[in-house]
Amino acid sequence: MPFPFFKKKSVEPEKLFEANALDSKDIIAPSSIVVKPDHLEFGKRFAKSFFIFSYPRYLNTAWFAPVINLDTPMDISLHITPIDTGTVLKKLRKRVTEVEAELIDKQEKGEVRDPALEVAYQDLEMLRDKLMTAQERMFEFGLYLTVYGKTLEEIKNVETTLRSILESRLIYIKPALYQQEEGFNSTAPYGLDQVNVHTTMDTGSLSSSFPFVSFDLSSNDGILYGINLHNNSLILFDRFSLENANSIVFAKSGSGKSYAIKLEILRSLMMGSDVIVLDPENEYKHLAEGVGGSFFNMSLSSPNHINPFDLPAPREDERPEEVLRSNIINLVGLLRIMLGGLTPEEDAIIDQALSQTYALKDITPESDPLTWKEKIPLMSDLEEVLNGMEGSESLVRRVKKFTEGSFASFFNQPTNISTDVPFVVFGIRDMEDELRPMAMFIIMRYIWNKVRSELKKRILVVDEAWWMVQSDDGASFLYGICKRARKYWLGVTTITQDVGDFMKSDYGKPIITNSSMQILMKQSPATIDILQETFNLTQEEKNTLLEAEVGEGIFFAGQKHVAIKVVASYVEDQFITTSPEELIKIKRAKGSQ
Repeated sequence: MPFPFFKKKSVEPEKLFEANALDSKDIIAPSSIVVKPDHLEFGKRFAKSFFIFSYPRYLNTAWFAPVINLDTPMDISLHITPIDTGTVLKKLRKRVTEVEAELIDKQEKGEVRDPALEVAYQDLEMLRDKLMTAQERMFEFGLYLTVYGKTLEEIKNVETTLRSILESRLIYIKPALYQQEEGFNSTAPYGLDQVNVHTTMDTGSLSSSFPFVSFDLSSNDGILYGINLHNNSLILFDRFSLENANSIVFAKSGSGKSYAIKLEILRSLMMGSDVIVLDPENEYKHLAEGVGGSFFNMSLSSPNHINPFDLPAPREDERPEEVLRSNIINLVGLLRIMLGGLTPEEDAIIDQALSQTYALKDITPESDPLTWKEKIPLMSDLEEVLNGMEGSESLVRRVKKFTEGSFASFFNQPTNISTDVPFVVFGIRDMEDELRPMAMFIIMRYIWNKVRSELKKRILVVDEAWWMVQSDDGASFLYGICKRARKYWLGVTTITQDVGDFMKSDYGKPIITNSSMQILMKQSPATIDILQETFNLTQEEKNTLLEAEVGEGIFFAGQKHVAIKVVASYVEDQFITTSPEELIKIKRAKGSQ
């Protein structure tokens, strides 16, 4: 018998040193869990559970969306239990009898009518009719939330935010006192409802509580922008139906932004809108040629000229002196850019010199505006006026750069172009980089004068707008157009891929706020945080922009925004493609015909 005894003694020491292997639960579990009456402590983090206990008579669709979109970690669970219709009808019949008897009793006694009781009776009867015809069903609904934070103060701030959001909708929330563990379990993915705080709801009310809402952007008017990736519906929209028709487009190179804008241009032309494009890379030339539009290549060697001193014809509701004064103010801004800045003294001299330059050509507030077009001065006329003014020596030397030599071929010529066709493109790819902001300013002034002189439904596309916002005067002028465009039936589309440079300008954010429509396409990690802050994007929307395919993005129209995929027909693609390979194929096909 001693043998088993000694065997047992030899095994015991080995068991003392045995230890269970770590599993996934040990790795993810907190170091400790403390259950308090009004919160839980998971190691160094805190959690607090809530339940909704009261709802108003009517619930709006997506009333829960603001809670879902809060930028704070939380778990939410919706517990829905169907109720037998027969049981509900029995209870409703009993309740209707009670309410009807109460109404008759009040009427017999001659008491003042009770509107609340009458409304309750009507609601009960309406609900009974819908239940009988299977239009509605009844459910027990419990909604629980667990919020997380690093401190109790953070939890308290989130609770205050939740109360303000929900109570503004007459929805009331309570913490699960002495039921924090049950509340946590009820919001965990166990399918357990341990809090058991329920509200009876019909199908309509319950559906409004669904937190994820896909906005539909389909209307009877407007053009097709693309496919709604949430529900595969069509995004049909008229930008002129918004408070203003301005649009802003942010996207990195190669994301499909030019393709999307060309598609919008093509479809807008079909709907009767005129379109003008400021094109820094001559990307819209092929489209202009395809639809019978005009393409003007603006450069120092180009035969196309725009005179910076051009004046718009005053409309019936405008006074000539206001038009002239506004034009001089804009010209001062242009000359600041051209001359590399002005001191306060030089600013005053330039302002006075411009007035005298127009006056020498008999262009004054008192003269007939119909004769202005024949007498427009040139940059050389301004130089001549400056020569006769005291303290203008430095200004004369700098202005000569644009009245003599190679620069004079662009800046010191009368206007010789016509924009009477529905689609006009100004290409400035061949303009020297240092002159490009000036050229964009001059072309924008010319376009703005045309817009003001004749009221017509138009879209102005400013591609690579960051060139304009490099100077305060250029950015100010672009912002001024965006702000006033609505009065002239104009929609301004501002496009840029350099989001950082655009947002650095004092006018970048105001231009965005004055654009009711925004299109965001694929972004780089370097700029996504700026966009997230500017457009208040959720984390999901941020990820969407980082991972978007070519032609995909987020489409904002007023308060609505959806994920979009831009699609074009084969014929449209032949007009708007920017792929060098496709363009070569199209040219070869035309050459073989």
